[in-house]
Amino acid sequence: MRVDADDFARPCSCGREHQIAVKEILIEAGAVEKLEEEMSEGMLREYISPLVICDTNTYAATEELMEDIYDRCQVLVLDAEGLQADRHAIGDALQGLHFDLVVDTAYTGEDAADLLNALESYEDYVLISSSAVYPEYAPAPFTEETQLAENVHWGAYGTNKIAAETALMERNPKAYILRPPYLYGPMNNVYRETFVFDCALENRKFYLPQEGGMKLQFFHVEDLCRFIDILVERHPKQHIFNVGNKESISIREWVTLCYQAAGKQAEFVEVTAEEEQRNYFSFYNYEYALDVTKQLALMSGTKPLADGLKEAYDWYVVNQDKVNKKPYLAYIEKHLA
Repeated sequence: MRVDADDFARPCSCGREHQIAVKEILIEAGAVEKLEEEMSEGMLREYISPLVICDTNTYAATEELMEDIYDRCQVLVLDAEGLQADRHAIGDALQGLHFDLVVDTAYTGEDAADLLNALESYEDYVLISSSAVYPEYAPAPFTEETQLAENVHWGAYGTNKIAAETALMERNPKAYILRPPYLYGPMNNVYRETFVFDCALENRKFYLPQEGGMKLQFFHVEDLCRFIDILVERHPKQHIFNVGNKESISIREWVTLCYQAAGKQAEFVEVTAEEEQRNYFSFYNYEYALDVTKQLALMSGTKPLADGLKEAYDWYVVNQDKVNKKPYLAYIEKHLA
């Protein structure tokens, strides 16, 4: 597809004029395979040094194949991690396509509605919602029938997830909704277990909220994927599921397991309740539990927490730049140490 370069020379919304030095732009599906032909016989043959733009994944996969061609071009390699899609401007990009499964992490009702509007054909739809849809005052453990409402700890995140669930069910009541507790495992970019790993790697004492008795419930991302597989294979009549490990664990025990995953022994400093917990620790001062009986009826057993944390640690030591870190250690150094 040719793109009119003059479109880029029109007045910009920023109010400034931009000089465009590109004469023609070619966007092609399977462009790598067509590049040799375009440079020899097509629109690129008249240019001395075409610019090829690709992401790091494409470049790594084609570098050997395209070595000679890349030597004749300028190549701009974009970091695949930094590329962002806009789910609110999908347009007709998904028209004519059929999907066996759509797994959506929509954060808002608008997120869900825009994707549903863009999809032409699909078989199964699974929305990853959250336990944040349950209000903190509801009787625990929360069941799938617990009334949904705002949770003071999660605020808009929880109410937006409720809106996403509502938007989906209004359009497709046969879709599946999963409400996990705290997810963990490889590729988790939230600074939870990885914060504890940092403390272990630096041989730090761990600053623990009070005695560390507050309990947390987790679910490994691999178990989440296993359960999605079960849903699309069996199509149970139940369409909304709490998912998670059956047993919760105290934060003292959890931190101990995180240190052990890093090959270290945890040493604790207990912090009084007067100190705002979220300033120095990865979790709110909020204990809850999900009833996961319906999940366990379909999928017996989940990954042992110690094993899952070891997998998370092994991933983290070579991917530390992929986690969105919080300034917990800086706060500890300034106010608690």
